[in-house]
Amino acid sequence: MKSLHLADPSDLQKLAAMVLSFHAERGYGSDQAHVEGALAPILDGMPHGAIWLIGPRKAPVGYVMVSFGWSLEYGGLDAIVDEIYVRPAVRRRGMGGDALHQLSVGLREAGVCAMHLEVDRSDDRAQQFYRRNRFKMRDGYALMTREL
Repeated sequence: MKSLHLADPSDLQKLAAMVLSFHAERGYGSDQAHVEGALAPILDGMPHGAIWLIGPRKAPVGYVMVSFGWSLEYGGLDAIVDEIYVRPAVRRRGMGGDALHQLSVGLREAGVCAMHLEVDRSDDRAQQFYRRNRFKMRDGYALMTREL
């Protein structure tokens, strides 16, 4: 099943609605202006990331946002799955896993050496999902953040 479609500026409104739903679910407190301001540069082609719609292009059921960086450890371009979201009504049907698989294949073919993500240490369900999709916890490492 081909479930990923690269988003473009025409997808801003449907993406913003899904991002706001995800952020509300997670308790992030984002508003429409914040979300649209973060989405617009990526949708306009900023090279630091990309967003794919999950499911039918006209009626997507989710999205995955990836940002790009460079890793000496992994030997080149790497990607961070910043967010992956599937609407609650259609979760547990394999669409998220299919999207991560397609994404990993496409990124590998484009020269990306590693794909990373952040997961809540207390969210066993999410950790199991990511393990099923071949992500591994890195022993001895923890993500640390400094807001600027």
